[in-house]
Amino acid sequence: MNKALHALVYVILVIAAAALYFEYNLYGKKELLKDRNRQLEDYLVKLSNTIEKSDAAKPTTLPEALKDVSPVEAKLVDTPETENVLEEYQAQLEEQNLETMKWDDKERMQLRQYYKVDGEGNRIPDAANPGDYVKKGPGTAQELLDQLFDRAKAQQAKLNTTRAALAEMRTKVEGLVAEYNKIKPECRQEKVAVEEKKGQVSELEQDKASAQEQLTKVKGQIDDLNAEIKSLKDEVASAKDETEAVREDLQKKTEYADKLKELLKNTVVAPAQRSSAAASADAVLLTAGCKGKIIDVNTKLMFAIVELNPDAIAELLGPDRQNPLRPTEMGLRRKGFQGPAGEYVGRIRLRQAVQNKNFVIADILGDWQQAQVQKGDEVFAE
Repeated sequence: MNKALHALVYVILVIAAAALYFEYNLYGKKELLKDRNRQLEDYLVKLSNTIEKSDAAKPTTLPEALKDVSPVEAKLVDTPETENVLEEYQAQLEEQNLETMKWDDKERMQLRQYYKVDGEGNRIPDAANPGDYVKKGPGTAQELLDQLFDRAKAQQAKLNTTRAALAEMRTKVEGLVAEYNKIKPECRQEKVAVEEKKGQVSELEQDKASAQEQLTKVKGQIDDLNAEIKSLKDEVASAKDETEAVREDLQKKTEYADKLKELLKNTVVAPAQRSSAAASADAVLLTAGCKGKIIDVNTKLMFAIVELNPDAIAELLGPDRQNPLRPTEMGLRRKGFQGPAGEYVGRIRLRQAVQNKNFVIADILGDWQQAQVQKGDEVFAE
C-alpha cells in the first residue's frame, strides 16, 4: 500500500512539474498574443483614418468646357455650334479631404469583442452551429472589419474609376492638342498673307496721296495762271485809263501829306505818353500786387495770353463777370531777372477777356519793353 502511495505521489509530482512547464511556456505565448492583438488594433484604427467613410456626392451642376465645332469658313458666325468636352466628366472624383471612418475608443473596444453578446454580457449560442457562439452582427469585431473591407473595396473602385477618367481625359487633351497644332500653321500662313496685303495697301495709299497732292498742286498752278492771265489782261486794258487817275491821285496825296506834316508839328506826343493817356481814360483802378502770369506769348504779333487770379478778375469784370473788360495797363516782372530796370520787364494792355475763363488777351506795349516777354512772367498792378 505504501509503495502504491509513493508511486502515486511521484506521478502527481511529475504531472505538476509538466503543468508548471507548460504554464511557463503558455504565459510567454499569452504576452505575445496580447502584444500582437494590440498592434493589430492600433493599425486597424490608423487604417480607418485613411479609408473614406463614403463616396462624394455627384454634383448637381456639371462643369462646362464648350468646344466650337462649327466648320471654319470664310464667313462670320455669331453663334457657333458647341459641345461640352466635360459632359461625361465625373466631377465628384475631384473632391478632396472627404470624411474618413476615424475609429476611436468605442470601435477599439468593439474590435476586442469576438463573440456577439446579449444585454447581460453573455455570449449568444449559434443556432446554425451547435456548440458554437455567434461571431457576426452588431457589436462584434466582424461588423467593423466588414465595414472597413467594404469601404476599402469602394475606395479601390473609386481609384480605378479615377484612373480610367484620367486616361479618357488624356485622350481628349491629345486630340485637342493635335487639332490646335493643325490650326496654328494655317493661322501663321493667313497672318503672313494679311501682313503682305497690309503692306500693299499702305503702298497704294501712299501712291494715292502723292498723286492727289500733285493733282492739287497742278490745279492750284492752273488757277494761279488763269488768274494771272486775267489780271494781266485787265491791267493792260485799264492801264491807259488809270494813268491819268493815278497821277491826279498822287498829286492829291502829296498835298494831303504836306498838310499832315504841318499839322503834326504842333501836336506830336511821345508814344509812351499816348498809350498811357489812352489807357487811363477807361482803365480800372486795381489794388497793387501780383494779379496773374503770362501763359503764352507771340513776340511777332506783340500779344500775350494772361491767366489772372480770381480776385483780379472780380476787380476787372465785377463779382459776377457782368462788366465788359476795359483797356487796362499792367506791369510785367520776372523774379531773378537783372535788366536795366531790375526785375521789371515791360507793360501790357488788357484787350479781350475769354468767356467763363480767367484768361485775357493783352497787347505788349513795345515802348515800355525792357526785355522780351516770356511765359511765366508775373503780371502786377502798381
